[in-house]
Amino acid sequence: MKKNFQNFLKERLQTDLPGKEAQNLMKPQPKTKRKHEMTYTPESDQYRNSSVLVPVITWKNELEIMFTLRTAGIKHGGQISFPGGGKEGNETIEETALREAHEETGLKSDHVEIVGSLTSLYVNHSDNMVTPIVGFIHQKQDFCANPNEVDEIFSVPLSKLIHEDFSRTENWKLRDMDYYIPLWNVHEVPLWGATAMMLSEFVELYKEFLDTQ
Repeated sequence: MKKNFQNFLKERLQTDLPGKEAQNLMKPQPKTKRKHEMTYTPESDQYRNSSVLVPVITWKNELEIMFTLRTAGIKHGGQISFPGGGKEGNETIEETALREAHEETGLKSDHVEIVGSLTSLYVNHSDNMVTPIVGFIHQKQDFCANPNEVDEIFSVPLSKLIHEDFSRTENWKLRDMDYYIPLWNVHEVPLWGATAMMLSEFVELYKEFLDTQ
C-alpha cells in the first residue's frame, strides 16, 4: 500500500491539484473583516521564493509525515513546520528543500525520493511564496536537530491526520485580531497556519488514494 500511494501521488501531482480549495480548509479565518488580515495573496511579484520538504517516512508500520518544532526566538519560533527555507542562488526549489532539510534535521538527501510538488502558498507576513516538495524516505536513518533552528523532530501517522478526532477549530487572537483557527491536535504544540494549509492538500490527496483502494 505504501508503494501504491507513492506511485499514485507521483502521477497525481502531474495533474490539476485541489489547490487553494484544499489549503483553505485549514486557513485561519478572521471573525471580522479588516484591512490587514492574512490574505495569502501577493501584492507584487517581488516576493521571495522558498520551498519546504514534505517528508514521508515509509520505514515505520504505517506512513508518517516528519515535522520540526522551530526553536523559540527565530521566525515562526515555537511552531510546527516542515523543514525548508529561502531559495539561494541558482538552486531549484527541490534543491532548496533538500538542502534546508539536511541543515535542519540531518536528513540525507540521497535517502529522499522526490515525487513532485504541491500547490505553492504565499505567506504575506513573511513575503514568501512557498512550494511544498513531497519526498519519500525509504531508508531508516537517525535525525539530528540543528539547535539554531529546531527544538524537536517528530513524525505523525497519516491515519491521525485523516481522523476527525485529531482536528478542531479554536478561537485565537493574532495581531490584535480575533480568528477561528483550524488545527490538528497531534502534538503538545498545535499544528496550524501555513504548514497546516500546505499539509491539508497532501491529506486530501491521500484521501483520494484511499478511495481508490
